[in-house]
Amino acid sequence: MLAYDKKTALLHVRKADPTLAGVIEVAGPFEIEQRGGAFKSLARAVFFQQLAGAAARAIMGRVLATLETDEERWYEPARFLQATDEELRAAGLSRQKTMYLRDLSEKFGSGELSEDEFGDLDDEAVIERVTLVKGIGRWTAEMFLILCQCEAALDTMRGCLSARVFGRVTYPWRHYRRARWHHPVC
Repeated sequence: MLAYDKKTALLHVRKADPTLAGVIEVAGPFEIEQRGGAFKSLARAVFFQQLAGAAARAIMGRVLATLETDEERWYEPARFLQATDEELRAAGLSRQKTMYLRDLSEKFGSGELSEDEFGDLDDEAVIERVTLVKGIGRWTAEMFLILCQCEAALDTMRGCLSARVFGRVTYPWRHYRRARWHHPVC
């Protein structure tokens, strides 16, 4: 979980980024909601690595069906570890991604990584922790911080900008990049 005062965050973002302040002015006040779900966000990142969105969504949907769940409910690490390689391959998951998702599931299942630890860490510490997982490098860790932790307001930028450009765009309000922003219009 992320720890911050919602009013302070909104005031900071409006002051730090005139462009975003204009969006807030036109669209109305945004609600900033703390976001959990690090395991799900990181697993989704692995599913989408190096694949077109439609292909990744199709494979992820088949894997979730194999695990008898869906994107809303997701799955527990132990459930992924129970699935056989053959079941996951039949759903379209590559051997490499199976290995990465097993490592992620093992680390969350054993407590080596936990949902609650990331909110208290600075960005570099989060990157250091999540890159312990096979298949998650610095770029994926940065995307986890930037996109997966503030998904709703920034989702339209996903895939449109490089990590470096996106980092520059969000720099003025970097302390609140990991908030989840959303508005009824979005």
